[in-house]
Amino acid sequence: MTRLLDIVTAGHAELIPYSALREAGFTSRAVGALTRAGELVRTRRGIYVRGEVWRTADPDQRYRLFVLSAAATAERPLVLSHLSAAVVHGLPIIGAWPRTVHTMDPGATGGSTARFTTSHRGAPIPDTVVRDGIAVTSLARTLVDVAAGTSFLAGVTMIDHALRVEQERVADEALRGIRGQPALNKTDLFDELAAVNPRCGARQAGQAIRFGNGLAANAGESLSRVRMFQLGFEVPELQACFANVQGHDYWVDFYWRRIRKIGEFDGKLKYTRGAVLGDRDPGHVVWAEKRREDALRFHVRSFDRWDWATVLSPQRFHRFLTERGMPRA
Repeated sequence: MTRLLDIVTAGHAELIPYSALREAGFTSRAVGALTRAGELVRTRRGIYVRGEVWRTADPDQRYRLFVLSAAATAERPLVLSHLSAAVVHGLPIIGAWPRTVHTMDPGATGGSTARFTTSHRGAPIPDTVVRDGIAVTSLARTLVDVAAGTSFLAGVTMIDHALRVEQERVADEALRGIRGQPALNKTDLFDELAAVNPRCGARQAGQAIRFGNGLAANAGESLSRVRMFQLGFEVPELQACFANVQGHDYWVDFYWRRIRKIGEFDGKLKYTRGAVLGDRDPGHVVWAEKRREDALRFHVRSFDRWDWATVLSPQRFHRFLTERGMPRA
């Protein structure tokens, strides 16, 4: 049975329709047995994924699979919006994804929420793009909707990420001799905000756009900046360069130039796993980072690090910033 399941799933990148299982010869009883055994996981009625795929997926990937499953089983084509469009665009979130799928329905008389779907009226009609075979609101519209409809933190985190990735995309295309679409920028986002003119959240969205910065390297740095701002501390320079330090150029996450203080967010990822570590030995990475910090300390008055546990707690992060003399705004 497992070998037959391998044959069926080979033709489906992620989502496996129940109809495909039946066509391959699986009875409803067999599908039920595979589900109980953990070989299959039902994401929506009539849609399954391999159990291994689901178990190894992180919360972002699971919500994306849930969203795509909802779109695949919808009675009519959907236009994904807000946080559901965000996950398909690959935007990060700090906190939990919603339990429903957000869609845009310009013909609706108002917003509505069903068991698994939240519909938004969404005037004017948004520009859409196709991602993973599903129509989603454009990147600019998605960022504006999230910034206006969720939290300042969520908006800034996604705007930071989008601005950085767009700059990287254009730079990569230039290296390959490609002249593609210009990088999304803040002017584009302000234009989109003016066009949407949301009844609620326009001021918060504008503040998030102004605060957004494509130099933030990851969500932890975005969270750190937002917390500093909310707690009344001075927001530092991002990715300041220290040139020719013992023959190297070093960029630091945060720099308070007036008091010559370096701050760095330590997410641990670069020491443990993921693309940042690559095939390097974690011990060598830690040693190289130690040497880098020692070299930089000769050029500043202080060097401080913090991690997820510290910055996720406003009280703990406030105490940390205060004790280390971070300047107040």
